[in-house]
Amino acid sequence: MANSSSYGDEPANKPLRARNRFPHATSPQLKELRQLTMVVMHPDDSDGRLLTQQLQRIGCSVQTIWPPTQNLPSGTDLVFLAVQPDLLHLRLDWVCEEDAPTVIAVVNYENPTIVSAVLDLNIQAILPAPIRSFGLLSTVVLARKYHKELRQQRRLISKLQTKLMGQRHVAQAKTILMRTHQVSEDQAYDLIREQAMNKRSTIEDISIAIVNASEVLSLGQKGSSLLGN
Repeated sequence: MANSSSYGDEPANKPLRARNRFPHATSPQLKELRQLTMVVMHPDDSDGRLLTQQLQRIGCSVQTIWPPTQNLPSGTDLVFLAVQPDLLHLRLDWVCEEDAPTVIAVVNYENPTIVSAVLDLNIQAILPAPIRSFGLLSTVVLARKYHKELRQQRRLISKLQTKLMGQRHVAQAKTILMRTHQVSEDQAYDLIREQAMNKRSTIEDISIAIVNASEVLSLGQKGSSLLGN
């Protein structure tokens, strides 16, 4: 005789619904992982081989390299980098490049020197050794997510800095025109805009040209004054 429940069949159905949700939640991430080109910079030992095998089982394209090199294979998306004491003196330039790949450090023990090296390498995640299959997928997914968000933030900061610098140049150019042409701020801006339209340029570029020209004239006047004295 089946046990009755005040919730009917709901408890039995809940695990089925839960199992159906997880594949839909992870499929985009898994699909992306299978399209990534990964490099495992790790000695050819049990950890290195196990890491490579686990990534290949996921469906990733994996290339092994050791010792660490200054040149990555073209199109590398993610690097597993073994951080070891005897190689801490190496400076890997590709880690700091604007289009640097996602980097996951593989460490087999912790001490202040290793932690400092990991921070200097701009690591997105840490994978402890000995390597285990459990947690590897989550580490890769989270590292990729963090790497993408960090890159987006850097691009946004760069755009904001460029915009701020442009506004500063426009303000300087308006001040110069107001002083040299005896016009109002609005009139000075209209002059800059008119020049930009005539030259098919941007207001920021015209403003920079005005500022640079003013600096050259200022230097010329100072030079003439010195010669006159």
